[in-house]
Amino acid sequence: MQSTAFTFSPSIFIPKSRNLSTPFNRFDPISVPSPSRSLRFTSKHSSSTRFPSIRSFSSLNGWISTPSPIPEPESDSIVVQAAESAGETESSNSLASTLQLGSLFGLWYLFNIYFNIYNKQVLKVFPFPITVTTVQFAVGSLLVVTMWTLNLYKRPKFNGAQLAAILPLALVHTLGNVFTNMSLGKVAVSFTHTIKAMEPFFSVVLSAMFLGETPSLGVVSSLLPIVGGVALASMTEASFNWAGFWSAMASNLTNQSRNVLSKKFMVKKEESLDNINLFSFITIMSFILLAPVTIFMEGIKVTPVYLQSAGLNVKQVYIRSIIAALCFHAYQQVSYMILQRVSPITHSVGNCVKRVVVIVSSVFFFRTPVSPINSLGTGIALAGVFLYSRVKKAKPKKA
Repeated sequence: MQSTAFTFSPSIFIPKSRNLSTPFNRFDPISVPSPSRSLRFTSKHSSSTRFPSIRSFSSLNGWISTPSPIPEPESDSIVVQAAESAGETESSNSLASTLQLGSLFGLWYLFNIYFNIYNKQVLKVFPFPITVTTVQFAVGSLLVVTMWTLNLYKRPKFNGAQLAAILPLALVHTLGNVFTNMSLGKVAVSFTHTIKAMEPFFSVVLSAMFLGETPSLGVVSSLLPIVGGVALASMTEASFNWAGFWSAMASNLTNQSRNVLSKKFMVKKEESLDNINLFSFITIMSFILLAPVTIFMEGIKVTPVYLQSAGLNVKQVYIRSIIAALCFHAYQQVSYMILQRVSPITHSVGNCVKRVVVIVSSVFFFRTPVSPINSLGTGIALAGVFLYSRVKKAKPKKA
């Protein structure tokens, strides 16, 4: 709602010393005082409206005025006020946008921390990673359907060809999350995320193989501390085992395959889907793909009867599983919302910082024993990821 500011300037000429005893019926059209200042109405959003200057009747000693045929010169004050108003509006919008983006980054990190903590707590007592992943996809699918049904987010139009193109993305997305949960169930949260710091390595290799992108010397150089840091951290990790290690590596491979396939899909598809709806379709399709596999490989293990027979607290397992599933879907949705507002490089840097936050928070929460050499290896790997992001940002664009 636009606001209008009114600026009043003196419009009545009052002489310092006049003979107020002059009869009111004596009118002398020759004797007139100098024109007085005009009454101005100045709006911040529209041109100023002026009342012309006033000429006073001499018989009334300047107390009654008539319009002057000579207008006052135009003032440039409205230009200055309009510029100031535009600057204030732009500054206000910029501040609001910055606060909104900062809030999204904070939610991204917070949801990710809670997901890893609750997910690890569930996997420690319920060692069925495929079932846990299926529950997460089921909750995510329910949220997506609710979001579309209530028009909280517009459901896009789609066809069979698009679903066929999304299918490979859903497949690798499913495998990536299964492997991540397998790793989290076997090793410490901090170690899983240290290994997952090697994602840029797989991204470069797969992009070169399937997209024909040749990495620059700077990009290749930034991969060296990543690989070296992960190797150093792995050699000194107290919870190390090969099942957890290779599961995390497989997660890197499948997740980066999803990113490469996403690029090819986004180019080829006829009707563009935004990132949030693309992720929503992938979540539903992942649940449909994984549900029968879960029943075949692990059976139905989420019933209260089975949990009680296993000596578990049913209420506690259910609550922690649902919270982990909600945080899982929420942090990925927020991640895509951020990606719509910033460049992929900025998002990559934010993802690097997020990994540091998750590692540190999990170490403190679970009191994970970390040796100095292990900390050094993790630090080198994360520094390499940050360097990779900076090199990619500085990489000149192709003409």
